[in-house]
Amino acid sequence: MAPEEQEVAKANENFYHAFESLDIKEMEKVWAKQDSVQCGHPGWRILRGWHTVMESWRRIFENTPAIRFILTDVSVEVRGDLAWVTLCENLNSSVEGQNVTATILTTNIFEKGAEGWRMIHHHGSSVAQPPPDEEAPVVH
Repeated sequence: MAPEEQEVAKANENFYHAFESLDIKEMEKVWAKQDSVQCGHPGWRILRGWHTVMESWRRIFENTPAIRFILTDVSVEVRGDLAWVTLCENLNSSVEGQNVTATILTTNIFEKGAEGWRMIHHHGSSVAQPPPDEEAPVVH
């Protein structure tokens, strides 16, 4: 993996560490502080703008006692100051006392700026079932 791809992979890992921590301050560090950022959580309408996106994370974190991810089929592409990561999020969570497992097909887009690679777009779509005969999972 090229150095730029490694940096983007690390930024992507930081996103999932922030997500699993359920700490809004950690999530804020991952995102570019721009009005142009966008986020599409599974089953939600598209959210646009820094404040709107951060409010969505606050709501998720307040209503999620625990969440863990196993990331599979991870691919990193870099084109200049933009990069995207496509992957499957295989998550285990607890929502309102119920254990939830799901596979989410995800695209994370990052932009390189003065502070390094920051997320500018996250989109996740529910998948009915995981792909068959998946390779060994990438765990962070």
